[in-house]
Amino acid sequence: MRYLIIDDEPIAHRIIEGYCEKVPYLEKIGNAYDAFEAMDFFHTTNIDLLFLDINMPKMTGFEMLRSLPSPPKVIVTSAYQEFALEGFELNVVDYLLKPFSFSRFMTALHKIQIPTPIEAPENDRFFIKVDKQLKAVNKKELLFLEAYGNYVKLHFENECLVCHQKLSYFEELLSEKDNFIRVHKSFLINNYSIDIVEGNRIKIRGKEVPIGQKYRHLVYDKLNI
Repeated sequence: MRYLIIDDEPIAHRIIEGYCEKVPYLEKIGNAYDAFEAMDFFHTTNIDLLFLDINMPKMTGFEMLRSLPSPPKVIVTSAYQEFALEGFELNVVDYLLKPFSFSRFMTALHKIQIPTPIEAPENDRFFIKVDKQLKAVNKKELLFLEAYGNYVKLHFENECLVCHQKLSYFEELLSEKDNFIRVHKSFLINNYSIDIVEGNRIKIRGKEVPIGQKYRHLVYDKLNI
């Protein structure tokens, strides 16, 4: 959230900046010491939040606020309590009476709805061709994959499927974020399925998967061993 401080007192800037530095989602755009200086920021920058003093020379904070066609969120910071009603009539988020504590500052911030990025839904399935049919495979149920000549065996808890494909295809399909790692030239495993790692062997549901010499360091790094 990008913020601008508008206040004619340098000490007020230092205090607010100090508080803001403790809040990871706040990003300072700049400092303005009167309303006219602040206008330069509105013409050139997108601002999400104002920390606004009221009693300033040339133009008061509320006069400036009324001049904005689409004002951002505003937290008033003032030494004068008598302006509070007018502030809430202008839909300010909160009115902080100077001096204010960090906990009071955070109470004001928590009144602002922080937009949460929308993540694309994860695709937990893919399809393979088995006996002239397309069969859905759940990534989370797949224990490990084994190269088998020109084919690949897909091992599950209670079954093994064979499809005509290369292991490198599945290595690319099952990205690192899906928790699959290459442990041998012939094996790709779901690291959530690992039961035991012993020397150069991984045990998964009673089956053993070898760790190739060139992959050993990578495997141990991924598993924090």
